[in-house]
Order: sequence, then structure tokens, then C-alpha cells
Amino acid sequence: MLVKIKKNIHFEFDQELVREPLLYKINRSFDVVVNIRGASVTDQGGFIALELEGLAVEVEKVIDYLRSQGVRLGEGLGSPER
Repeated sequence: MLVKIKKNIHFEFDQELVREPLLYKINRSFDVVVNIRGASVTDQGGFIALELEGLAVEVEKVIDYLRSQGVRLGEGLGSPER
């Protein structure tokens, strides 16, 4: 059964991922709507809070992708620990 969901996630990443186009890759590779709910990015790292909307299976693919990139991922919009 195809179930459309909305899921709030947040993730933090270190300096080595600052120049990686993570949001671009999500937008181009997965069939989800990405709504940026908050972000803070510096040369030392970053924090991004997103609302993802799409089929549950696609949202899970985004989460798997982010984990494979080495980000610290959490559910909910969270807040930066900086």
C-alpha cells in the first residue's frame, strides 16, 4: 500500500560535508518534497531541519541516504547543539 507521509528530521554534519550538495542530491534523487524548516551552516559544520513529504518508502530512502553520508540524524525538527 502506498502511504504518503510528512516527517520532520534534523541532521548535523562536520566540516568535511559542508561543501557536499546534500539537499540538491535529495531533491534530484528521491521523489519527496523538501521543506527547509531551519538551517545553520558554517565552514566548521552545519545543522539542517527538514520536513519531508512523500511516499513512506521514499522518505525512508532519504533517511538511509543521509545516514550513508555520515551525518548525525534525528527525528523532529530539533535544535543545533552549537
